Amino acid sequence: MALKADARIVIVGCGIAGIAAAHRLHKAGFHHVRILEATERSGGRIKTGRLGNTMIEIGAAYIHGPSEKNPVFCLARDYNLLEPKTLTPENQAVNVGEYPPLVPNWFSSSGQKLSAESMEPALELFHELIENTPSSKNHKQRSWPSVGDFIRSEVRRRAAKRWNEKDKNTRKLLLGAIDTMLKEECCASATHSMDTLDLVGFSMYENIEGVDCTFPRGFEGLINSLMSELPPDIVTYNRPVRCVHWNNTKGGGNPVMIECENKEIIAADHVIVTVSLGCLKKHHSTLFSPPLPSQKLLSISKLGFGTCDKIHVEFESPWWDAECEIIYLLWEDEVCSGAGLGVQNQLFNTIIKLLDHLVD
Repeated sequence: MALKADARIVIVGCGIAGIAAAHRLHKAGFHHVRILEATERSGGRIKTGRLGNTMIEIGAAYIHGPSEKNPVFCLARDYNLLEPKTLTPENQAVNVGEYPPLVPNWFSSSGQKLSAESMEPALELFHELIENTPSSKNHKQRSWPSVGDFIRSEVRRRAAKRWNEKDKNTRKLLLGAIDTMLKEECCASATHSMDTLDLVGFSMYENIEGVDCTFPRGFEGLINSLMSELPPDIVTYNRPVRCVHWNNTKGGGNPVMIECENKEIIAADHVIVTVSLGCLKKHHSTLFSPPLPSQKLLSISKLGFGTCDKIHVEFESPWWDAECEIIYLLWEDEVCSGAGLGVQNQLFNTIIKLLDHLVD
């Protein structure tokens, strides 16, 4: 298999992973590199758009942990894409637990505005639990199958002791607030339910120092900056790949043959497949010939990444407090129940409730 600078290398996918791979190869002196992208644009799940005169991030929005340990931060810094305050040593040294809390507004499904102070006991209990989930070291005596099971079980036990002097309605609202926080954590963990998140694995996640930041001129600036340093004809757009025929090391033939949907066959010495986990889950059986090794198939099967969508809503005027930084919506009929609605039904149900609340 060729390892020289004249090696023919094909990258499948022009998201940030594919672009980064091409960028590194180009800098290392490999000039026979081609990217095949199924859609008409670069960037993958990094996509900046417009809503009226406002810039919005349709895809990725934040750099989580903007510090020297984060390669995305280093690239954005080198391309001058970040605000000066993000670049300060003080900002880069802040741990996640030291973040100043966002100023919230709370609204219930009955249209009632709830004071942030009254919801504070729920937030304190939730953060206490989420930041102290059992690890592989102390996960010995009692076993919970998931993060959701652990949170609900411990909430019931601890709330019974801490909130026993509060009236029934207050306890219900506080439990509803816990449920809201569980939903928010689903977004952070990219899962439709915390019941699918492994408890021990959750405690192994490591946060990088630095206060999360955004790109003032859009995340697409990173894509554009990286692409500007690549040859202009390196990407072939609207070219979905049907099958990667790999491991052809016998008979002196091409080690890799990439078969495209339009019947084009591309010979290569190496191929780098950067498609998403969801795409691999759905298409790996037909995307690779021969099939991938069993350990890679097991990884694809075991790993998970749920749907993490956004809904951008525009209002004629603000109906929240001027200092508000985050809005929590509390559904009074969903009190830490863990009810298993299907994902589509749950999303539809939530959207309808949200629209009803806003119209009222």
